Amino acid sequence: MSDTSTLEFEPADNEIHVIPVTDFRNTDGDFEHRLAPLSATTRAEEYLQKHDDVHLSDEGIRRLVQGAVEPQQFEGIRVERHRVETGWLMVISYRAYSPMVSLAIENDRLLAEASYAADPRATGVRKALAMPEPHIKHAVLVHADDYEDILESVDRSAQRVLADNRQEVGERLVERPLMLVPATFKSGTGEPDEDLTAVDGNCRLAFCYHRIPVPRGWVDDSLIGAASKELVELRPSHLMRMSLQHRRELVRKVIKAAHKRLKEPRTGSPADIRSRNKAAMTLNALTIPVTVIVGYRDDNDQRGMQRFPAGVRSLLLRMNTGGKVFVEGAKNAVKAEEIINGLYDEGLLGPEAQARPTRDALIGRGEVAASMEGLGFNPGLPDLRFALIMQQLTLKSPKFNALVRSKLQTEGNLVLSRRNGPIVELGLRSYSVSMPTNSPRTALETICLWQDLVDNSWSVENIDTDTKVDKLLARANTGETQAALLLGALGMISLVMSGHLLAAAGSAEADAGTTIARTGVGLIVKGLLAEEEGRQILADAIKRVRAGKAPRWWDAEKQGLVEQPSDWRGSTYNAMLRSAVRHGWKAKGPGKEKTAAEQEADKLTVFQEQLGTAVDRLRDLLDLREKNGTKDRLAWVEVEASFARIEDIAEDLRLISEPKPRNR
Repeated sequence: MSDTSTLEFEPADNEIHVIPVTDFRNTDGDFEHRLAPLSATTRAEEYLQKHDDVHLSDEGIRRLVQGAVEPQQFEGIRVERHRVETGWLMVISYRAYSPMVSLAIENDRLLAEASYAADPRATGVRKALAMPEPHIKHAVLVHADDYEDILESVDRSAQRVLADNRQEVGERLVERPLMLVPATFKSGTGEPDEDLTAVDGNCRLAFCYHRIPVPRGWVDDSLIGAASKELVELRPSHLMRMSLQHRRELVRKVIKAAHKRLKEPRTGSPADIRSRNKAAMTLNALTIPVTVIVGYRDDNDQRGMQRFPAGVRSLLLRMNTGGKVFVEGAKNAVKAEEIINGLYDEGLLGPEAQARPTRDALIGRGEVAASMEGLGFNPGLPDLRFALIMQQLTLKSPKFNALVRSKLQTEGNLVLSRRNGPIVELGLRSYSVSMPTNSPRTALETICLWQDLVDNSWSVENIDTDTKVDKLLARANTGETQAALLLGALGMISLVMSGHLLAAAGSAEADAGTTIARTGVGLIVKGLLAEEEGRQILADAIKRVRAGKAPRWWDAEKQGLVEQPSDWRGSTYNAMLRSAVRHGWKAKGPGKEKTAAEQEADKLTVFQEQLGTAVDRLRDLLDLREKNGTKDRLAWVEVEASFARIEDIAEDLRLISEPKPRNR
C-alpha cells in the first residue's frame, strides 16, 4: 500500500483560517497551538490515578493525559456513567491531538465483507481479527492477534473509509466527539504496550490523518537525505508503531512546521493561498473532541471486567448513527457477535469446556478448526458449522429469548425473520474465502429457516461421510424429526451455496414451464422434506456438493436421481425445484389435465403464498414503526376493514379444515 501523499489541491480563491481551540495567544495576539510540557501533566495524572471510577493502568492514564490539548482540564474532570446492558461504562470528555489516537483495530463496517477463519480454505489470506478479550483488572480491550496483522487491518480500514465516506475535515474542526477505548496487545513483537483506539469516529479520524502530510523521515527515523524529506500521507500504522514520546514529538513537529508556513510573507498568488490553506487544514485536523471509556462496573461484582468487551460493543450500533450508517449485513454481523458473546457470558452455551469452543466456532474469527474438532465435528466441512449456527440460534427458552431480543433491540417475538439475519452473516463466514457470497446471501435473506426448527429440539451430528448421510436420510424417511431437520439444514446449505436454490427470479416460470413456489428458501426446504423425492434431493445435494459436483435431479418417470440436463443452469434447477415443491414430483403425460385434488392443492398453495406475502408486509410495517420509534396506535377506522377480512378468512378456512389438535 503506497503512503506517498496524494492530497487533492484546494481551491485558491478562498483562504482557510486556523480555528482556535484554546485561549492561548502569541505575542502578536494570534492563536497558536502549544503542546503542553510533561511538567503540566503530572497533577492531572495523579488526579485520575486516585479516582475511584477510573480503572486504567498508570501507563494508560499517562497516554490519555499526554495526548490532551489541555491536560490541566483533567484536574477535577467529571467522570460520567453510560448505562449498558451488563453494567456501567465510565467516560470522560476532552479535546485530544488526533495523532495521539489510533483507528479501531477492526472496522465493523467491513465485517460482512471480511475473510474468516471459519472457512476451511482460509489459509494464507488476511482474515478478520479475533474478538478482543477482557483485561483481568483494567477497562482495556486486549488484542491477541499478531501485531503486523493488526497494522494491516487499520491501514486497510483507513483506505476504505477515505474512499467510501468523505468527511469535511480541515476546512472546519471535527465537531462530533469520537468514542475511544484503551487497548493493549499480546503478540509480544515489540509493539507499544497500550494504545487508545476509536470505537466510533473512524471516518473522521482517518480524514484527520489524511490532512496531516509529513516528511517520511518523521515516521521512519532510519532514513536520511532526500528520502527522508519526501512528503507522505500519515497512516495509522505509522502512528501505532511509535512510542508515546515519539508521537508527542511528531505532533510538536507538525505544529511547528504548519505555523512556520503561515508566518511566511503572503504573496497573494494561487500557489501561495493553496500552500497556506494546506497548513491551516493540517492544524484544524490536528485536534478532535473525544469521549474516552476509562472504567467499567459490572452489575455483578464477581464478574469483574469479564463483560467489559461486551459492554463496549453494545455501544457500537448506537454510536454509528451519523454520517454513513451501517449497511444491513454489517449490522447483522455486529448483532450476531453480540448475541453469541452474550450467550457465552450468561452461561447459555453450556459448561465452560463446551461453551468456549462453541463460542469460537459460532463467531468464526479464530480457533475455529480446533473448536469444531473439540466439539466433535469435522472442521473441514463448512456446512456442519453453518448447521450448528442454525441450531444454536433457533433455540427457544425464556432466558435465551430475552437475551436475543435485547441484543436485537426489539421487544417483539423472535419470529424467523429476526433470527435469520444473524444466522446468515455467521453462516456465510464458512465460505468467505472460497467463493463469492452475494448470490447465496440474497437467497438466504429470503429467510432460510422454517418454523419446525424453532418448535422442535434438535442437534447437529457429525455427518461427515456419504454413509452417514445415507443413514440420516433413512432415519428421516421413518419420520424422525431430529433426522429430518438436520437433513433439511445441511441440504439447504448445500443447495444454496452451490447456486441451485436461489431467490425466485422473474424468469423462473419460463424456465420451469409452469408456476412455481415463490417463497423463501426455508419454506422450499420444508416442502422438500415433506416428500420422499425431496428428501432424496437434499441428501444427494449434501454428498455431491461436498465432492465438488452438481446436485442431481429427480426423474419422476425413472423414479430415481439423474444427472442434470447439459443445458440446465443453476437458475433452471432452482425453477424446477420450486415447481416441484408447488406441483409435486409425479410424472404427467402430455396434455393430461390435473385431477380435482391437484387443482385444489394448487389453489391452497396460491392462498398460502399470498397469505405469507400479507404477513411479510405486516412485518415490514411493524419493523418500520419500530425503527421510527412510533408508539401511537392506529386509528380503529383505518384497520376495521382489515380485521373484518381476517376474521372472515379464518372463519371460512375453518369450514374446510380439521379442528386444531388439543394438548391433553
